[in-house]
Amino acid sequence: MNLIDFVLTPDFFFSILRITAPIIFATMTAVICEKGGITNIGIEGTMMMSALFGSLFAYYSGNWLVGIFVAILTGIIVSAVMAFFAFNLKTNIILTGTAVNMIGSGGAIFLVRVITGITEGTQMTSTNGLITSKLQVPTIDLPIIENIPIIGQVISGHSLLTYVAFIFVYLVWVVLYKTPLGLNIRSVGENPNAASSVGVSVIRMKYIIFMLGGVLAGLGGAFMSMSYSMGFSIDMVAGRGFIALAAQAMGGGEPLGSMLSALVFGTAQALAVKASALGVDSNLVSPIPYLVTIIGLVVFALIARRRLRKPKKVETI
Repeated sequence: MNLIDFVLTPDFFFSILRITAPIIFATMTAVICEKGGITNIGIEGTMMMSALFGSLFAYYSGNWLVGIFVAILTGIIVSAVMAFFAFNLKTNIILTGTAVNMIGSGGAIFLVRVITGITEGTQMTSTNGLITSKLQVPTIDLPIIENIPIIGQVISGHSLLTYVAFIFVYLVWVVLYKTPLGLNIRSVGENPNAASSVGVSVIRMKYIIFMLGGVLAGLGGAFMSMSYSMGFSIDMVAGRGFIALAAQAMGGGEPLGSMLSALVFGTAQALAVKASALGVDSNLVSPIPYLVTIIGLVVFALIARRRLRKPKKVETI
């Protein structure tokens, strides 16, 4: 089977949705933070720490729900710490996010070694089938839809967290544009001085923004270690936090547009995985998602630059 035939199958489109789900969680984190005027570089590290502690607690408790709860809590705590350093201690927010990413990568190796005595957490799920099934976030077969030819094969049978990811796109839109909280988030992002003048606590709102993003990043980390793969492994997030920043930029900072951009990157990753499975040299296909990210950002920059240069029409009476 050649690559074209392999791509034009329900399995390939199924894999696109599965691979895109963690990117969507990270992208919605970036969207919320961007609307609040915050550049959250630390999404990658937050997802790594959430994936680690989520898988650890799921393993020791034998319950995937516990793992998801701890992953979300980890995302909130890491985000709150970032906010404290950035807004209370006045550290550079970019450097703060970079430090979190470094801790999420190097610190995870240390913590796995200290807690489990092994170098990678993938061995934690290999004890027996019963424990493994308890650690895996369950898959959901959608009634009626699963019986529809082709569509059922693409949409039904995904992990619960895959459906949650797409649902959160709508929820983020509702929060941002249909609630007082969303109005405050956008006002702080657009003009913090004006928001402060009408009684909105800018620092408090930025903490809330960071922690809302932490919930989504925590879910993304949980997906990686309890759905995308069974257990934690070093650098398993593999740049998805940075890809999310690109997706948010390409999507104009809006939930729907950013989700569509995330799907583009998910398609690129799925293509790389499938090409590798067909025997194509992994050194050739592994850069595809990152190449698509760079190309996407270049296209976005060119379009934005063209819009800025476009002269504004002046209406005359």
